Amino acid sequence: MTCDDLLGGRLRLRQPDDGPRVNMDTVLLASWVRRVRGGCYVELGSAAGAVSLMLAMRLPVRLLGLEIREELVALARLNAEENGLSDRVSFVCADVRNVRECFAAGVFDGLAVNPPYGKVGRWRASASGARTIARRDDLCSLSDVTAAASWLLRDGGRFFAVYRADGAAEFLSGMRAARVEPKRMRFVHPRPGAGAILLLAEGRKGGGEGVEVEPPMFVRDAAGNHTPDLLAAYDAIRRPSA
Repeated sequence: MTCDDLLGGRLRLRQPDDGPRVNMDTVLLASWVRRVRGGCYVELGSAAGAVSLMLAMRLPVRLLGLEIREELVALARLNAEENGLSDRVSFVCADVRNVRECFAAGVFDGLAVNPPYGKVGRWRASASGARTIARRDDLCSLSDVTAAASWLLRDGGRFFAVYRADGAAEFLSGMRAARVEPKRMRFVHPRPGAGAILLLAEGRKGGGEGVEVEPPMFVRDAAGNHTPDLLAAYDAIRRPSA
């Protein structure tokens, strides 16, 4: 386990050496989420709690993180306490596939998720079992995620996600099948002229048709420098909550 100072020291996070760790996807998702009416959010697959804690730093909301691995739940709770956020952020051990057994329908206003990107049989298993669980859909498929979102969100509730760009068609189709209508999306590219690597998506449960496609985000410019758009995503979390 490491203990890392992130976002200019604003967040101190204990995270496993062998397993899911904070990366660019984490920050982009946390900066993509918007405040919604009611302000009660849930994160699916919260790992060591990074996204939920970053959201609590940005927004005056209450958050619950669901994570299937007990050791990561314990770590996330410790991170919430050490960062002074345990009054608004909590974590429970739960299986996304069984949310109907644990929660009443429609109890959350917003939901954030970074689903496993790989499919069994398509991506090779990592030497780390924990990383395999985080990256592939062995224990949580895309349909599990969208079904859980449809159950947990109230009508009009908002769904926020980051996913691999080459799976965009399947992802957006899965959202619509679960009555979560895509409303906003943005593709992330490593540099100008390169294909997209990530999709940032926002949906609304029970929403009508019509989606806003935002301008693409580039991680680096032609000279190899981080772009203002990427830096703005990090700055959105560094700024005090409003």
